[in-house]
Amino acid sequence: MIEHYSFGRVTFGGQVYTKDVIIHGDAVTSWRREKGHRVAKADIKPLVKEGPAVIVIGAGAYGVVKVPRKTREYIDEHGIRLIVKKTGEAVEEFNQLLAEKSDVAIAIHLTC
Repeated sequence: MIEHYSFGRVTFGGQVYTKDVIIHGDAVTSWRREKGHRVAKADIKPLVKEGPAVIVIGAGAYGVVKVPRKTREYIDEHGIRLIVKKTGEAVEEFNQLLAEKSDVAIAIHLTC
Protein backbone atom coordinates (compact mmCIF):
# COMPACT_ATOMS: atom_id res chain seq x y z
CA MET A 1 0.00 0.00 0.00
CA ILE A 2 1.23 3.50 -0.78
CA GLU A 3 1.45 5.35 2.52
CA HIS A 4 1.72 8.87 1.17
CA TYR A 5 1.88 10.91 -2.03
CA SER A 6 2.61 14.60 -2.39
CA PHE A 7 4.04 16.55 -5.30
CA GLY A 8 7.43 15.00 -6.06
CA ARG A 9 7.33 12.35 -3.32
CA VAL A 10 5.76 8.98 -2.70
CA THR A 11 6.19 6.68 0.29
CA PHE A 12 5.89 2.92 -0.19
CA GLY A 13 7.02 0.28 2.27
CA GLY A 14 8.37 2.99 4.53
CA GLN A 15 10.74 4.19 1.80
CA VAL A 16 10.45 7.68 0.27
CA TYR A 17 10.94 7.97 -3.50
CA THR A 18 11.49 11.27 -5.27
CA LYS A 19 11.73 10.00 -8.84
CA ASP A 20 9.05 8.36 -10.97
CA VAL A 21 8.52 4.70 -10.07
CA ILE A 22 6.64 1.54 -10.98
CA ILE A 23 5.30 -0.54 -8.10
CA HIS A 24 4.14 -4.13 -8.57
CA GLY A 25 3.93 -6.44 -5.62
CA ASP A 26 6.80 -5.55 -3.31
CA ALA A 27 9.06 -4.44 -6.19
CA VAL A 28 9.76 -0.78 -6.87
CA THR A 29 11.63 0.17 -10.05
CA SER A 30 12.60 3.46 -11.59
CA TRP A 31 10.31 4.63 -14.41
CA ARG A 32 11.77 6.72 -17.21
CA ARG A 33 9.90 7.43 -20.40
CA GLU A 34 11.40 7.87 -23.87
CA LYS A 35 9.47 11.06 -24.47
CA GLY A 36 9.02 12.57 -21.03
CA HIS A 37 5.29 13.09 -20.71
CA ARG A 38 4.14 10.41 -23.17
CA VAL A 39 3.96 6.73 -22.29
CA ALA A 40 5.32 4.71 -25.20
CA LYS A 41 4.85 0.97 -25.54
CA ALA A 42 8.55 0.48 -24.68
CA ASP A 43 8.09 2.46 -21.46
CA ILE A 44 5.52 0.02 -20.13
CA LYS A 45 6.54 -3.22 -21.87
CA PRO A 46 8.47 -4.76 -18.92
CA LEU A 47 5.46 -4.22 -16.66
CA VAL A 48 3.04 -5.66 -19.22
CA LYS A 49 5.25 -8.76 -19.43
CA GLU A 50 4.78 -9.23 -15.66
CA GLY A 51 1.07 -9.58 -16.41
CA PRO A 52 -0.78 -7.69 -13.68
CA ALA A 53 -4.57 -7.70 -13.98
CA VAL A 54 -4.64 -3.91 -13.69
CA ILE A 55 -2.15 -1.15 -14.45
CA VAL A 56 -2.83 2.23 -12.90
CA ILE A 57 -0.93 5.16 -14.35
CA GLY A 58 -0.47 8.24 -12.22
CA ALA A 59 -0.33 10.92 -14.90
CA GLY A 60 1.16 13.60 -12.66
CA ALA A 61 -0.35 16.03 -10.18
CA TYR A 62 -1.90 17.98 -13.05
CA GLY A 63 -2.39 15.07 -15.44
CA VAL A 64 0.24 16.08 -17.99
CA VAL A 65 1.37 12.53 -18.84
CA LYS A 66 -0.49 11.18 -21.87
CA VAL A 67 -1.04 7.56 -22.85
CA PRO A 68 -1.38 7.37 -26.65
CA ARG A 69 -3.90 5.09 -28.32
CA LYS A 70 -1.19 2.64 -29.49
CA THR A 71 0.04 2.18 -25.93
CA ARG A 72 -3.50 1.71 -24.65
CA GLU A 73 -4.16 -0.89 -27.37
CA TYR A 74 -0.94 -2.74 -26.50
CA ILE A 75 -1.98 -3.01 -22.86
CA ASP A 76 -5.52 -4.05 -23.83
CA GLU A 77 -4.19 -6.76 -26.19
CA HIS A 78 -2.60 -8.39 -23.16
CA GLY A 79 -5.91 -8.49 -21.29
CA ILE A 80 -4.81 -5.89 -18.77
CA ARG A 81 -7.21 -3.24 -17.50
CA LEU A 82 -5.75 0.26 -17.69
CA ILE A 83 -6.67 3.15 -15.42
CA VAL A 84 -5.15 6.60 -16.02
CA LYS A 85 -5.73 9.35 -13.46
CA LYS A 86 -3.97 12.31 -11.91
CA THR A 87 -1.39 10.89 -9.52
CA GLY A 88 -3.24 11.65 -6.28
CA GLU A 89 -6.37 9.92 -7.57
CA ALA A 90 -4.31 7.08 -9.07
CA VAL A 91 -2.70 6.38 -5.69
CA GLU A 92 -6.14 6.19 -4.06
CA GLU A 93 -7.35 3.81 -6.80
CA PHE A 94 -4.23 1.65 -6.47
CA ASN A 95 -4.65 1.37 -2.69
CA GLN A 96 -8.34 0.52 -3.06
CA LEU A 97 -7.57 -2.22 -5.59
CA LEU A 98 -4.84 -3.62 -3.34
CA ALA A 99 -7.31 -3.72 -0.45
CA GLU A 100 -9.56 -5.81 -2.69
CA LYS A 101 -6.62 -8.20 -3.24
CA SER A 102 -6.31 -7.30 -6.92
CA ASP A 103 -3.11 -7.98 -8.87
CA VAL A 104 -2.45 -4.34 -9.53
CA ALA A 105 0.59 -2.32 -10.54
CA ILE A 106 1.09 1.44 -10.62
CA ALA A 107 3.37 3.59 -12.72
CA ILE A 108 3.66 7.01 -11.11
CA HIS A 109 4.77 10.37 -12.45
CA LEU A 110 5.44 12.27 -9.24
CA THR A 111 5.46 15.86 -10.43
CA CYS A 112 3.55 17.87 -13.03
